[in-house]
Amino acid sequence: MSKIQYYLVGGAVRDRLLGRPIKDRDWVVTGATPADMQALHFRPVGKDFPVFLHPTTHEEYALARTERKTARGYHGFEFHTDPSTTLIEDLQRRDLTINALAETAEGEIIDPYGGQTDLEQRILRHVSAAFAEDPVRILRVARFHARYAQYGFTVAPETLELMRTMVAAGEVDSLVPERVWQELETALQEPNPQCFIQTLRECGALKVLFPEIDRLFGIPQPAQHHPEIDTGVHTLMVLQRATQLSDSTTVRFAALTHDLGKGLTSADILPSHHGHEDRSYDLVRELCQRYRAPKHFQQLAELTARYHTHIHRAFEQQAKTCLHVLEACDAFRKPERFEELLIACQADSQGRTGFEHRPYPQADFFRAVLDACQAVDVQSIIQQGYKGEQIREHLHRERLTATKRVISHFKNQSS
Repeated sequence: MSKIQYYLVGGAVRDRLLGRPIKDRDWVVTGATPADMQALHFRPVGKDFPVFLHPTTHEEYALARTERKTARGYHGFEFHTDPSTTLIEDLQRRDLTINALAETAEGEIIDPYGGQTDLEQRILRHVSAAFAEDPVRILRVARFHARYAQYGFTVAPETLELMRTMVAAGEVDSLVPERVWQELETALQEPNPQCFIQTLRECGALKVLFPEIDRLFGIPQPAQHHPEIDTGVHTLMVLQRATQLSDSTTVRFAALTHDLGKGLTSADILPSHHGHEDRSYDLVRELCQRYRAPKHFQQLAELTARYHTHIHRAFEQQAKTCLHVLEACDAFRKPERFEELLIACQADSQGRTGFEHRPYPQADFFRAVLDACQAVDVQSIIQQGYKGEQIREHLHRERLTATKRVISHFKNQSS
């Protein structure tokens, strides 16, 4: 029992050295058996290998382990724990050098693979060739890039080349949908989620995992509306703008997927993209079903894909069309979701070169229409003696009248 040693490892050490707040603290234990840990009142929770919760702090303590690749994919590993396994051996199996750092109880940093240097030089670099054994690490590198790009981090060229080799070998094909979605959703929470997409594209994984997004790159758009021209570039700009406008991952996902249909536009009508909204809707549905995305992600993304052009053309449409948008989006029952739709549309409008800070009055217009329609008193309609279908029809007429008043108000303001 006297040989047991505890080391703080991974993210807690990395983020402290970067001056970032520490969210979770993970520990590695050497010189111990599972029986030793339980004798010390640690509670076992690990399924694949011995992990224990501290009896007081409830932080995770994992026995030092090594691993061996036994089959294709990220499930194909055999783990080995033994009291003789060293901390250095445990750190060697980690993905990036900046994650292969440990700290003793006395505060001494143990850095066998150059993680501190890579932190200083702002490089995401793999620890060893064992990186290639786990395709999830491609997603993790892309996600770390999304998190740390704000500090100037880039992916090491040799790591990017190794990721390309893994993609070419078909390793990415074995990723299960749930894990891909988990990494995407987590990346959408980061400060620069567009870097997640860029990194996957650079190594070839985007074409395998998200071909709907990958094919947008190189597709032209009308220069007068899209000075950036390239649809893929526009998509990343929209995602970046959505990140600035909202912390909502559903908004950010909708921004990322709103134009998927442009990748299927017939070459003979380019750079026009007539009808891309319905194509985008279908592709959003396919992508969400493939990765088993939660319903609220799918629903907002579908609405954004189908109705973003309607929102953009707010001041060109008749009252009945504006009201139809509210009804089709179920805005009266779900105003919070409709607000997210408006934010995604604003990100789309401002995610263009030179348009980043241009006002988006269409959002305020639709907010005003929604408020006016919600102010229509259903009870007063019922008290007038209307019944059944008559109530719905009269409510629709009243809302249409309210919409026309808002349109008139906005026209008077702009004249």
